[in-house]
Amino acid sequence: MKYCFGVDIGGTTVKMGLFQTDGELLDKWEIKTRTENGGEAVLPDIAEALKKKMEEKELTISQMTGIGIGIPAPVDEEGVVQNTANLGWGYKEVSKEMEELTSMKVAAGNDANMAALGEMWLGAGKGNKNMIMVTLGTGVGGGVIVNGQPLIGAHGAGGEIGHLCVNYEETDSCGCGKQGCLEQYASATGIARLAKKRLEKDDAPSALRSVEKVDAKAVFDALKEGDKLSEEIVEEFGSYLGHAMANLAAVTDPAVIVIGGGVSKAGDILLGYIEKYFMEKAFFANKETKFVLAELGNDAGICGAAKLIL
Repeated sequence: MKYCFGVDIGGTTVKMGLFQTDGELLDKWEIKTRTENGGEAVLPDIAEALKKKMEEKELTISQMTGIGIGIPAPVDEEGVVQNTANLGWGYKEVSKEMEELTSMKVAAGNDANMAALGEMWLGAGKGNKNMIMVTLGTGVGGGVIVNGQPLIGAHGAGGEIGHLCVNYEETDSCGCGKQGCLEQYASATGIARLAKKRLEKDDAPSALRSVEKVDAKAVFDALKEGDKLSEEIVEEFGSYLGHAMANLAAVTDPAVIVIGGGVSKAGDILLGYIEKYFMEKAFFANKETKFVLAELGNDAGICGAAKLIL
């Protein structure tokens, strides 16, 4: 039996998994991401942790297929990163450095693409070679899988779904500096922003008015209790996301669109609102596209990274 490692580098922790090449996850663990001094310790720390795991499991390098790594930044096909927002790295040849540190084959990719690959391989997209994954968290991340391969693009920025422009009238800026990005309406932060605007518009009664912190969870909780104003907010969120997915589907023709990230914890109620607006704008050939909730949670990244090296 051959083995491989899947590594998911985050700003706070690095998640790691030891897999059999048939997809069975044998062990998973995490270490702290040490981002100080330009993140110089990140890769050596990972190499050390993997080496320890191999000693513990009595595995030799000849039994290992290699290491897959997911990184929170655009990554090109050579495993090179130009810049990262929260690891302290500038230009970095991740795959090459990691190969030197471990003497194993390494493949690196963007973390959202890795989560999408993971869901395709072992999760909600299993059995499909064409899918889109949207992660609704603090921001909106995404991964596009075409014929079983993540869409990387010329600069490693393929699948940056959160920065599709969905509102040409917007005056507030997104974190990326542009105005009207999907992230401003469909992320957890975006939903809270829509709620704040709606609550300020008039004094329509709503359970949200008595909530201490109006966040995405509060909005969906109130919706489930039949709160009319929350429904208006979720309709608006659904229209932005559903229409954006219809545009994307016209380009990539996915069999399935997987919705993950913290906001997806709202459950199936979420899908109806997205699907309704998707159907409103979808090209006729895309109307069979299914919407499903992600299944792998925090393990999607390590699963996809392992799949990348395989």
